[in-house]
Amino acid sequence: MNKEVVIPYGAYWSTPFVRWQGSLSHLHSLHLAAHVAQAELGRRGIDLKAIDSGILGTTVPQKGAFYGVPWVTGRMGATHIPGTIVNQACATSVRGMQVAQSEVQTGQSDVVLALMADRISNGPHVFYPAPSQPGGTGDSENWVLDSFNCDPLTGLAMVQTAENVAKEYGIATQEQHDWVLCRYEQYQDALANDSAFLKRFMSLPFEVPDARLRKTVTTLTGDEGITATTQEGLARLKPVLPDGTVTFGGQTHPADGNAGMIFTSRERLAEFTSRPELLITVTAIAQSRVEPGFMPKAPVPAAQKALKAAGLEIAQIDAIKTHNPFIVNDIVMGREMGLTAQQFNNFGCSLVWGHPQGPTGLRSVIELIEILVMRGGGNGLYTGCAAGDTAMALVINVKEAK
Repeated sequence: MNKEVVIPYGAYWSTPFVRWQGSLSHLHSLHLAAHVAQAELGRRGIDLKAIDSGILGTTVPQKGAFYGVPWVTGRMGATHIPGTIVNQACATSVRGMQVAQSEVQTGQSDVVLALMADRISNGPHVFYPAPSQPGGTGDSENWVLDSFNCDPLTGLAMVQTAENVAKEYGIATQEQHDWVLCRYEQYQDALANDSAFLKRFMSLPFEVPDARLRKTVTTLTGDEGITATTQEGLARLKPVLPDGTVTFGGQTHPADGNAGMIFTSRERLAEFTSRPELLITVTAIAQSRVEPGFMPKAPVPAAQKALKAAGLEIAQIDAIKTHNPFIVNDIVMGREMGLTAQQFNNFGCSLVWGHPQGPTGLRSVIELIEILVMRGGGNGLYTGCAAGDTAMALVINVKEAK
């Protein structure tokens, strides 16, 4: 059985993304994800009883996370929904979307909720017992910071992978800063007309609850912690590593947030979409891995594989989004695929609004869908790197339903 899988227009959402140690740092990421999903599904008139499976994408453990989807959906009041956890670092969203699509396509489920959530703030400190060692002393790690600073395979920090690629391609600091300025200018378009673009998929103002989810403690008008960026300000920044090229301006910041999306069959599309004349489908998904220590190169081969699987050339793509923890990623993609900075990441990207890991890709895909809808349809490409010098990419199509 191979059903046609669709994403109902409007049956998706994202919270604002908030720089770590900001307004979401006190909240359990899975508690908040359930709280937000219940509210967003309610706003769309989607009955929880209609959902028969869940995919939870999360990369930073929270207390109780062992119980996964049944716990999260149970907190939403949907104790009938089973499901699975997906954790593939920064590629978690695309992998989660692939699992959701596969469940519907093969007939395992009719309606799947893909829910991605992470809190990078206040990540856990993990102790691993080692009773065979002298005194029983074990090993420990700071889950978030140690992962940023050391790939256990190569011993390299993530920023070093960006420097490795910058050196290979001859990418200087000034070129990086020029592309960074373009990305921040593109994000300003998302804020125009009282954040009209963001309000297409984000409930604003966003009420931040207390840790018990009982009362509002603050209200957000959009993403929190965006750094005001100018050419003069960037010029004052020094590279993070000695003799390097990548400054703090040329990389993203860790953040907190969540996002969700419904997948269903073509037959049930009318139950969940706010625009039944639109047909939104994922037409290809691909992955890649490059040589150790060169992570920012990985999105290009993933994108090329996804395009080939979809039977498309880059010239046939109408909109592109990337997860770009380093602007080096985008410069390499521009050179390899013949793109200018202005030709992709319109309305913003993770370089600007931050990186909560699990939900980052899903927000990007949601924005990609909205851009295609605003254009009147077409093909979209998303690609982004992930830990371990890997990447995942997908091609999405928006057209008139017939």
